[in-house]
Amino acid sequence: MDDLLQEFIAETRETLEALSSEVVAWEAAPGDRARLDAIFRFVHTVKGSCGFLDLPRLARLSHAAEDVLADARDGKRMPDTALVDAVLAIVDRIGAIVEGIAANVTLDDSDDEALIAALTRVEEVVATAPAPRVAGTPRTAPRSIRLNVDLLDRMMSGMSDMVLARNELARRLRDDVLDPRVEAALDQLSLTVADMRDTVTRTRMQKVDALFSALPRMVRDTAAELGKAVSLRIEGSDVDLDREMIEMMRDPLVHIIRNAIDHGIETPARRRSLGKAPTGQIRVTARQSGNQILIEIEDDGAGIDVARIAAKAVANDVRSAAEVAGMTPADKLRLVFEPGLSSRDTVSAVSGRGVGMDVVRANIEHVGGRIALDNRPGRGLTITIQVPLTLSIMSTLIVAVADQRFAIARQTIEEIVKVRGDQVRIDPVGDIKVATVRGRRLPMLALAPFLAIGEGEPTTLVIVSTREGDYALGVDDVLDTEEVVVKPAAPAVMGTGLYAGQTLPDSGMPMLLLDGGGLALAAGLRFQQDIIAATEALAPDAANPALLFEDLDGARRAIPLGAIDRVEKASAEAIHRSGGRTRLVVDGATIPLHHGDAAALDRALARGTIEVLRLTDGEAECAYAIGGALEIIQLPADISPAADGPVLGVAVCEGRAIEILDPLAFFLDSDVPDHGEAAPLCLLDGAGAAWMDRFLRPVLEAHGYRCTLRPDGDEAPAVRLVMDEDAVAADRSDAPVLRLCRDREGACEPGSIYRYDRSALIAALAGHARRGGR
Repeated sequence: MDDLLQEFIAETRETLEALSSEVVAWEAAPGDRARLDAIFRFVHTVKGSCGFLDLPRLARLSHAAEDVLADARDGKRMPDTALVDAVLAIVDRIGAIVEGIAANVTLDDSDDEALIAALTRVEEVVATAPAPRVAGTPRTAPRSIRLNVDLLDRMMSGMSDMVLARNELARRLRDDVLDPRVEAALDQLSLTVADMRDTVTRTRMQKVDALFSALPRMVRDTAAELGKAVSLRIEGSDVDLDREMIEMMRDPLVHIIRNAIDHGIETPARRRSLGKAPTGQIRVTARQSGNQILIEIEDDGAGIDVARIAAKAVANDVRSAAEVAGMTPADKLRLVFEPGLSSRDTVSAVSGRGVGMDVVRANIEHVGGRIALDNRPGRGLTITIQVPLTLSIMSTLIVAVADQRFAIARQTIEEIVKVRGDQVRIDPVGDIKVATVRGRRLPMLALAPFLAIGEGEPTTLVIVSTREGDYALGVDDVLDTEEVVVKPAAPAVMGTGLYAGQTLPDSGMPMLLLDGGGLALAAGLRFQQDIIAATEALAPDAANPALLFEDLDGARRAIPLGAIDRVEKASAEAIHRSGGRTRLVVDGATIPLHHGDAAALDRALARGTIEVLRLTDGEAECAYAIGGALEIIQLPADISPAADGPVLGVAVCEGRAIEILDPLAFFLDSDVPDHGEAAPLCLLDGAGAAWMDRFLRPVLEAHGYRCTLRPDGDEAPAVRLVMDEDAVAADRSDAPVLRLCRDREGACEPGSIYRYDRSALIAALAGHARRGGR
């Protein structure tokens, strides 16, 4: 009896999961007699099993539901909302009781009669004519047997061991002269083992409908709770997926769809005001692409408010204002995966778009999948989930690095290229390298030196996709593609973050499975669109490296690469103009932003983002706005000097005259001079001290000086500022005196500086600091 009871529990769970979905579909299409008959048979089967196993409580509930469905079959009742709600309530109670039986827990039955009474209180509507019968296709019951998943796992493990034993036998036999009959038997064994491995793999597969079956009920209930009208369309339910993958995908999928209903789909009134149909649409699609399953969840709601997400990131200290200002719209959209971020000011009881999305992405990536967003503000959002077909068998690429072999999951690989010709090359930039593949620049990681297993330049680049971006992984060779069994590696190996497990290929020699994202994180790769990260000059054999770029006015210019810290995108919000100067917000501070043509800069800013060169001399920093980085070139030795200004000279490169910019010209007006560990102290003295404290102090402090109104006996000021007419008291300080003149045209003492002549004042202070007057 215990075995029969466990079988009943398992079958009832599956039946009830499908039943809720069928009842919701019947509500949408009352004339579908075939579906109504199927629902009736489901409930009748449950009632029959309950009677056989002596479960009177379950029998009473299922019998009541059967009576109502029988009336509906006879045309006495129509599946209105009240009737469907009552039937679903009975289904839920049956499910709760079954779970209680499985856990050996008795549930309170005091309200069972109320649920049954709710069925009889439903308003009866006598049909004027029998409901039209929809012809259904006769179903043939499949031959099936129920197996424990642990047993399937043991079968898969046994098949893996059988493959290794087969390979070992083949190697031993090949050492001697092989009898043709033995060789034929070995080939037959190999074919049988391969076929058995495929068969055992398929035993773990299940229709993705098992993942989708609970969605119609969930959409119906959530929409009703929020006062919205939502229609769900499911496509591709017949796609096969690993049953373990199905279980791990349930929570992420439910969370995404509840978010779509709660914060994506608008209310009917709001949708009408926007010119949309009052009923929102959600479409869930599954399809197979090679060894991957793609699941798309698309809605026609409001989409994600990227600006609000960015503002929340700053308000919650997830990102700084400077970081957000430098983000592209795609970068801001990915902020929804940050913990605790939502596009809503208030979070409902159902969900919060962004709340929990970090967990969704983590769960998907845990099974080797990826998630992507296609945001259409005002028109909806499409979320695409890509997961492996199975967790136990994975399609991999086998690469050679020095004398080692590694596997990489094929779904993370974009393409494979050989390092040869002008289309594919590697440029060393300081202590990092940049790969250029047909004009596309990617950060590069040479695997051999990174793992300390070899030296030399890689001959092959594997373009790997990660959540942060794409990068080039340098290897010695690509050997083969292979379907392999994946198992966890030793904890010490997995703890490095570089590997996703170990594989058991047909060669019989275990290999480590590389984690593309973990490698990029451990190597500290920086992902930015069209970035050239440079901290030093190029390699010693590159005499005069420079970055060739297109300026805002369309002209091609170059600048020595040694002065470039990086090339990056900046948003229009990060550009600030004040006092005739243009500045760039960077890391919570501002630096001067130089540019060639002001009108061209305005046109570029109107597009939302511009590209900037971040320049540094090791102490000060500034930036230069450009149209786009083009190439790393070598400057010729012959450069025609320019008269003055920011142009160092003109050089001929590939038959074209190129202006070479002088980075030193951009540092002439750097904001803060280098004062060492202690900034010079300025004493604001005399009758004009109050004015200087109010107007001069911000200017002086912005240039790296400290100001005081009272001399400190422990520290002598570097300079003493007084107005021109003030008498100088010798007992106040022995510091040199710098006099300020009130009137530009009036009579001033020799050596005095007009009080509003900022550049002259800063130059005079710098002179005192250099003479050691502190």
